[in-house]
Amino acid sequence: MFSFLKSAPALAPLPADRIEPTYRRLRWQVFAGIFVGYAAFYLVRNNFALALPAILKAHPEYSKVQLGWAMTGLLTAYGVAKFIMGAVSDRSNPRGFMALGLLLTSAVTFAFGTIPGVYGSLALIVGLQTLNGWCNGMGWPPCGKTMVHWWSTTERGRVVATWNVAHNVGGALIAVFAAWGVAYFGDWRATFYVNAAIAAAVAGLILLLVRDTPQSCGLPPVETFKNDFPADYSAAHEQTLSFREIFFRHVLNNKFLWAIALANAFIYFVRYGVVNWIPTYLQTAKGFNFKESGMAWTAFELAGIPGTILCGWISDRWFKARRAPATILFMTLTLAGLVVYGLNGRGPYWIDVASLIAIGFFIYGPIMMIGLHALDLVPKKAAGTAAGFTGFFGYFFGSAPSGAGVGWIADKFGWNGVFVTMIACCLLAIGFSALTLRRRPAPGALS
Repeated sequence: MFSFLKSAPALAPLPADRIEPTYRRLRWQVFAGIFVGYAAFYLVRNNFALALPAILKAHPEYSKVQLGWAMTGLLTAYGVAKFIMGAVSDRSNPRGFMALGLLLTSAVTFAFGTIPGVYGSLALIVGLQTLNGWCNGMGWPPCGKTMVHWWSTTERGRVVATWNVAHNVGGALIAVFAAWGVAYFGDWRATFYVNAAIAAAVAGLILLLVRDTPQSCGLPPVETFKNDFPADYSAAHEQTLSFREIFFRHVLNNKFLWAIALANAFIYFVRYGVVNWIPTYLQTAKGFNFKESGMAWTAFELAGIPGTILCGWISDRWFKARRAPATILFMTLTLAGLVVYGLNGRGPYWIDVASLIAIGFFIYGPIMMIGLHALDLVPKKAAGTAAGFTGFFGYFFGSAPSGAGVGWIADKFGWNGVFVTMIACCLLAIGFSALTLRRRPAPGALS
C-alpha cells in the first residue's frame, strides 16, 4: 500500500556518454522540486499565527495565552516529527514521502478555513494545529537526504544556502496569498483555505520532479561523478544504516551535535518569537492594521533571502567552511536588530519595518548554518537524522515555547519582557555555538 514511500532500487548503469547530461538535467529538476516543495510547506505552517488577531476578534472567549497553545502544539509536534521523520526519511523515498506530508498538512489547514465548528473547542484547535505540525515535519528531512545524495562536498555549501531560501519564499508568500484571499473573498478564513489549495497542487509537482538517489536513476554516486571523496570514503557510505547505527553511533554520542542543537533552540525561539507575533504586536500594541502588519511580515521573510546566501558565502570564503564563526557573527547582528525593534516602542512604523528587515536578514543565516553544520558531523546516510535532531531542539525547546510562552510573557511582563527574553536567547545561542569553534568536519562527513 505504501510502496511509493520505500527507497527506490538501483537501476542498471547508464552508458558513459549519457551520465553527465542526465546528471546535469536531473540535478536541476530535483532542486526545483525540493525548493518549490519546501516553500509550499511554509504556505500551510504559520497560517494560525497570521490569522491570530482576526481569531481573537471573532472569538473573544479565547485569550492570547490560550490560542498561543495552538502554536506551541504545532511547533512541538513539528520538532518531534522532524527528528523521528528524519530517521524514517533516511530509509524512504523522498519523492513520495515529501508529497504525502504536504498533502496531509494542506488538508488540516483547509479544515481551519472551511469548518467553522473547529473554533468551537480550544482542545480541537490545539489538537488540529498539533497534527498540522506533525505532518509539516515531513518536509525538511527528505530535502536534506536529497541534497546529500545529489551534491558533493565542495558544492553543497552554496546549494544548501540557496535551497534554504525556500523558507523565506514560502514564509513571505503565505502573507501575500492570505492578503489576496482575504481581499477577494472578504473572509479572514481565506488565510487558511487559499494557501492550502495552492500547497496541495504543489504536491503534484513534487511527484513529477523529485527523484530518490542517483543510483535509482542509473547514475553513479555523486562522489564518483564529481571526483569529490571524503577522506575515508568507501562503498559502505552508500549502504543504508540501521536505526541503531544512526542514533547511537553517529548522533546521540556526538557532543558537538548536542552543542549546536542547544544553540538552535535559542535561535528558533528568537525567530518564531519575532515572526509569529508580528501581527499581534503591531496591531494590538502599536495600532497598525492587517495590511501594515502583513507587509512587515513579508519584509521580514524576504530579507532572509540575501542574508542566508551571504551567510553561506561568508562561511565558505571568510571562514574556510567553518560554520560556528558565521553563526556567531550573524547572531550578534540579529541581537542589534532586536534591540532597535524593542526600543522603538511607540515609535514610527518605518523603524519597526527596518528593524524587522535587519532581524530577518541575519536570523535565517544561522538557521541554515546549524542544519549545514549538522551535515558536517555525520555520514550522509545519517544526514536526515542529524538534521532532524538539531531541528527537534530548535522546535521543541525553541519554537514551541515561543507560542504560549511569548503570550504569557507579554501578558505578565509586557512586550519589554518579551524583548529582554529574546536578547538573552541571542547571547545563549552565541555561547553554545562558540563551543564548536575548534571543531572541524569529522572524517566521512560530506559537507
